[in-house]
Amino acid sequence: MDGLMQGKAVVVTGAGRGLGEAFAVHVARAGGAVVVNDVDAELAERTAANIRAHGGRAVASGHSVAEAGEAQEIVDLCVKEFGGIDGLVNNAGLNYEALPWEDDAEQARELVAVNVLGVVNTGLAAIKAMVDAGTGGSIVNISSGASLGQRKLGVYAASKGAVASLTYSWALDLEDVGIRVNAVCPLAHTRMVWKSERSLRACPPDRTPSRIAPVVLFLLGDGSDGITGQMIRCNGPQLHIMGQPFLKQPILERPVWDTETVQKAFDEVFSAHLENYGLEKRVPPRLRKWTDTTSPRTA
Repeated sequence: MDGLMQGKAVVVTGAGRGLGEAFAVHVARAGGAVVVNDVDAELAERTAANIRAHGGRAVASGHSVAEAGEAQEIVDLCVKEFGGIDGLVNNAGLNYEALPWEDDAEQARELVAVNVLGVVNTGLAAIKAMVDAGTGGSIVNISSGASLGQRKLGVYAASKGAVASLTYSWALDLEDVGIRVNAVCPLAHTRMVWKSERSLRACPPDRTPSRIAPVVLFLLGDGSDGITGQMIRCNGPQLHIMGQPFLKQPILERPVWDTETVQKAFDEVFSAHLENYGLEKRVPPRLRKWTDTTSPRTA
């Protein structure tokens, strides 16, 4: 895909290592200019220096996406150094595991500040610059399959669910001004995976970030014209589009609902339509008596 990003300038947040580094390197290899952002300025400079050493164009940014003013500076740096901004990869993120009764409010606040407000802050700055330039662009948000719900990851899952909703909304708002907005849900062997034995079992070492990068590169390039508002999951060997929430039938209607009629609706109708929940698709307790294969069968 050499030349795919020729003449384009892209900001990649959280690009000091892991997935973000792979995204930045792939953009540079394809001819794009990159602002390599990471709150760890030394790591950002290391990635940028590596890109330059191989003939690419890159500058480093140590700004924090969690602060709106600093997020604006990231985008301003791209415009100053490369004449504009054509793409943004909102990759910066935090993660930790905790059971709800053991979670820490301050740690949760810090995660939301980066994973949600960071996407908002950098996204809004990039959108304004793209709209002012009138040349369109592409935004790739990094979400997660955990947005469907995952054990011990409640706050992280919620933050990635917010990123999914933001992706859908921005895609609706920005189509008319030529800006595509999609989300990638990656699974790769990174530091986030190292923190969890469960994740390590599901993600062997050969699932490297470089196996995800071509998906992001495609979405940034002109070949993805007409593709927007999509959640795309890749875990290395598998690539697929994730389904979006919808209003499920049947839809019951009456002039007024009270507690008794709601109870009746669930007892008589909705109990048969309850959704399996979470990434593991757990069967709701009310339905388990029909699906529990460990119970003795009667003739």
